[in-house]
Amino acid sequence: MEEIYKLFLSHPHISTDSRHIIPDSIFFALRGANFDGNRFAQQALNDGAAYAVVDNQTLVGQGFIVVDDVLKTLQDLARHHRRMLGIPILAITGTNGKTTTKELVSRVLSKKYNVYATQGNLNNHIGVPLTLLSMDAHTEMGIIEMGASAVGEISALCDIAEPNFGIITNIGRAHLEGFGGEDGVRRGKGELYDYLAATEGQAFVLQEDSTLVDMARERHVDTIPYSITLADGIVHHLEGDYNRANVAAAAAVGRRFGVSDTDYREAIAAYIPDNNRSQRIDTQRNTLILDCYNANPSSMEAAIANFAREPLHGRTAKVLILGDMLELGAWSATEHDRILTIAKGILDVRVITVGSHFSNGSNNFPDVKSLQPILSEISNAIVLIKGSRGIGLERVVEQL
Repeated sequence: MEEIYKLFLSHPHISTDSRHIIPDSIFFALRGANFDGNRFAQQALNDGAAYAVVDNQTLVGQGFIVVDDVLKTLQDLARHHRRMLGIPILAITGTNGKTTTKELVSRVLSKKYNVYATQGNLNNHIGVPLTLLSMDAHTEMGIIEMGASAVGEISALCDIAEPNFGIITNIGRAHLEGFGGEDGVRRGKGELYDYLAATEGQAFVLQEDSTLVDMARERHVDTIPYSITLADGIVHHLEGDYNRANVAAAAAVGRRFGVSDTDYREAIAAYIPDNNRSQRIDTQRNTLILDCYNANPSSMEAAIANFAREPLHGRTAKVLILGDMLELGAWSATEHDRILTIAKGILDVRVITVGSHFSNGSNNFPDVKSLQPILSEISNAIVLIKGSRGIGLERVVEQL
């Protein structure tokens, strides 16, 4: 590892996609269910990579670094680099709101520090190492988003990133198939608290969330308690009352690390969501509340409840366009029926569903393409667009 780390310091860029080689980078030939990066290692070198890390023992010659397991080497290199940097690392996980919280926190801390945070959705066993390896000697604080769909995944990510601080945004019903139910979600997300307790780290804990308070107490983790009232009076551009908790978390982190009240308020107010999360878009015909980057029963229920309270603001109708919630396994039918019942319980709201899991709905369309012909009927309405990313509901925006 010391030898590879020396090469990394001389070539501090990592490539994992042979189609987009960064000149003078180190190419890691990762394997997947349907691909083998070893097959493209020579081409990566031809296209400008300085070295190619491979685990195919037949690949020999100039530029090849042969290891037992490319993915493990990438993760070990990231952990080693994190230790060499020696900076505070804040990890963020949770069922809902972790990306929004990450964006807010990174902007708040950037008021005082040189911060590097997870880019996009690089929050898994590959994305976390790549995030760490993108930090350099100028980075003063790192923010790592951690996603998981099964027990044990957050623990593995903590072993790589070795966070000093952590936030669990909430515990809800998502990835039920992988976690094996709600208890599995609580246990899996709680692995962040487990790690912090074992390493004398600190957890930011929302005091109004009894589940998180209980989880922290059970693990005897050192906590930094904060209240949702920290969000009071802070201007922001996030849709939904449920985002108050994310705003409060960012304020709490800012206070802990010495960012002034004025600065963290300015940072939060300046954040304009542009990633299909909690966005409000006014078109010539309608007002759209776009929240279709991800969906699970907890976030769907919160979004619908918030939409029910939404004033018309001069519009004449309300429309719900709901897409399937994925990765629910045996819980899928029950959860989709429950959400549909909640949606239909809102007075004077037109409910449109998209996807096979919502097929019990009377106004259901199998996919986004089949939905297109009726979009022209929706006019002068407030429209909530909410569904899992795999459904592709963002494609209806142009027609509305």
